[in-house]
Amino acid sequence: MVLAVTSEERSGWAVLRVAGEIDLVSGATVRLRVHEAVADGRRRLVLDLSEVHFCDSSGVGVLIAARRLMRSCAGELRLVIPGHSQDGRESRVQRVFTALGVRRLFDIHPDVVSAVTGADPAADLAAELPAGPGGGTVPLSA
Repeated sequence: MVLAVTSEERSGWAVLRVAGEIDLVSGATVRLRVHEAVADGRRRLVLDLSEVHFCDSSGVGVLIAARRLMRSCAGELRLVIPGHSQDGRESRVQRVFTALGVRRLFDIHPDVVSAVTGADPAADLAAELPAGPGGGTVPLSA
């Protein structure tokens, strides 16, 4: 599958939408587009990986390099990786990140809206859970 990268501006963030496969060959395109964004003065970047169907370790290396670049110029990088694919299984990119132990390195969001607004998906989930007895705290022992 061919890699496609498109860009847009959302709420002060440069959003690069990546579709296809990120591997040893195509990763250079992603790297180039990130470098172009930084060269254009962009310091807030979202990489939307929701349409990435394959990402190998070299692709993850490109993403780690993008993180390093953004940090070196006091920028921010957020990734969009849906938790599950359309068939209900964990997304392939999520599985690769989990297997390689790199999830903790990135600010990951389930969609572009939460990425550009800074919404914390974990906090949103906690807010939806019912409060326990004692004003929102759940006792550890009964």
